[in-house]
Amino acid sequence: MKKNLIDLSVKIKTVTLKNPTILASGLLGLDVKTLERVVKGGAGAVTMKSLTKEPRKGHNNPIIVEFEGGFMNAVGYANKGIDCGAEEFSRWRNVVPLIGSIVAPTSEEFCELVEKIQQIPIKALEIALSCPHTPGYGLLAGQGTPKATSHITKTVKKKLHSTIPLIVKLSPSVPALGEIAKAAESEGADAINMGNTLGPGMKIDINRASPILAFKVGGMSGPAIKPVMIRCVYDLYEAVKIPIIATGGITTGEDMIEAIMAGATAVGVGTAIYYRGISVFTKIVKEVEQWMSEKNYKNIMSLRGIAHQT
Repeated sequence: MKKNLIDLSVKIKTVTLKNPTILASGLLGLDVKTLERVVKGGAGAVTMKSLTKEPRKGHNNPIIVEFEGGFMNAVGYANKGIDCGAEEFSRWRNVVPLIGSIVAPTSEEFCELVEKIQQIPIKALEIALSCPHTPGYGLLAGQGTPKATSHITKTVKKKLHSTIPLIVKLSPSVPALGEIAKAAESEGADAINMGNTLGPGMKIDINRASPILAFKVGGMSGPAIKPVMIRCVYDLYEAVKIPIIATGGITTGEDMIEAIMAGATAVGVGTAIYYRGISVFTKIVKEVEQWMSEKNYKNIMSLRGIAHQT
């Protein structure tokens, strides 16, 4: 089979991706030029760094540390705020879909952000309810429950243009994950991003007898957390019908195939850029194409959820 006969395109509601790889929200989503570099690296879609209502300095340095099998970070949502973000990303002209990302401590503030972020030519909007290390946001704001998720999703959906899919970003660190996802789906979420960093965790400098991160704890990312993410995706596939974006430890083509077999429609890629460079998206896609060619698969979506058939 020729590789050009293999269809890697996927859809999240009305948005079509040429391949299932999405730049996860994080350090590389600061400006248009950086995201354009990621597009050249082969990403099927890109997510901007999460924006807040006001500019945030975030946590003090050090904000990131490597550990066995990944990284731990406590950035604290450092960003220039929604007004600067709207000005910067309004210049987006690339054909590759841009996914907006916002965080807020309350549903009311989420609504304010929704109104402003729609000034940007985003193709989808992600709301993060799952940060494990920033006081006042995500898990530390009590947003990791079915009730809170339902309320925020419903509120945001009312303010969002009907053609813009809503992605709810959940945490692998919470109980009742399926119930939380169902709550989001029932209030109009069009996809689930599974998920945020795992944790929080801690790494101690034994020579200083002190935690390395200035905030002491941080969220874990990278290959070490992939088995947890795969299990979460597997569970969510049986809980909801909307697409799932598998984020956490995706580094190779094999990782992407595993996530899609567990039930994902697309995959978020972040830490893998450190290990394989900004062209990691192209590398993952080529590895998937090679495997599909060898196994005589023609369409990536024919793999979705097949691990549930055994």
